[in-house]
This record gives sequence, C-alpha cells and structure tokens, in this order.
Amino acid sequence: MRTLTSLVGLVCLLSAASFAQDSQTAYCDFTDGGEVSMRYNPTVKDEPRNGRVWSPGITLFVQVPLTLGGREIPLGAYTVLMVPDKKNWTLIVSKNVTSGAQYNSAEDVARAPMEIGEIPEATKQLQLAFAHMSAKQCSLRVYYQKTGAFVDFLEQ
Repeated sequence: MRTLTSLVGLVCLLSAASFAQDSQTAYCDFTDGGEVSMRYNPTVKDEPRNGRVWSPGITLFVQVPLTLGGREIPLGAYTVLMVPDKKNWTLIVSKNVTSGAQYNSAEDVARAPMEIGEIPEATKQLQLAFAHMSAKQCSLRVYYQKTGAFVDFLEQ
C-alpha cells in the first residue's frame, strides 16, 4: 500500500512539474527597473468564441503600478481574460486568480479594447510577448490562430 501511495504522489508531482515545464512567461522591464510579466500555458484548453469571455489561463504579475485603458492596476497577481470578436477584442484584468473560477465582471480591475490584425501564418498555440515601446509603455502582443491582438500597459 505504501508503494501505491508513493507512486500516486510521484505521478501527481510529475504532472505538476509537466505543467510548470509547459508554462511560459512574457516579461517587460520598464526603464526604472519595474516589471510586468504574464505566465501562461501555450496549449489552450478552451477555444475562443466570438463575443464570449475567454479564459486561456493567463496570470498577470504587476510589480509596479500600471494603467490599462485608463484604469489603475495596483501591485499583485491577476487573471487575464479576453473577449474576442470578428472586428475587435477586449482585454480584461480580473482580481480573481482562483483557477477554474467562473468569470464575474464585478471582479474586473481594468478593461481595454485591443487592436487586432491577421497574422500571415496561423498558430495552433497561444503566444504572448511584450514590446517595450517607451520608458513607461509596454505593448502586450497576443497571437492565436490567425489573429494578433495588441494592447498597451503604462507605468504610472
């Protein structure tokens, strides 16, 4: 019995390690040393549907106060969600970081429209990147399927 319990524990540990290995992080460092980062798994469980809140499993880590869409985002960890549509996308930052939790708009910290465009080659995995645009501006780049979506985070 002890061997079975040990094997179950080992399998759980290896599964957690596998998820950690699969996760990726996108960073943006501001000129004064502040940082914003996003951790995500490139393999998306749920496909986005037009007009519906999509939770691809992105966690935002804010280490310096930011602004998104005119709303202040204090230091902390947040869940990032998106509402894709044919002509525009919206990025949502939620203070609810509980894995698998139902979306509740009352927990929104910030929302911002995203610019979108078609990318030349479809990607089967989610890709996130930050572009450092200026001393206090980082542009988040989200690529999935044939869409590229962009939004700016500003350091306060």
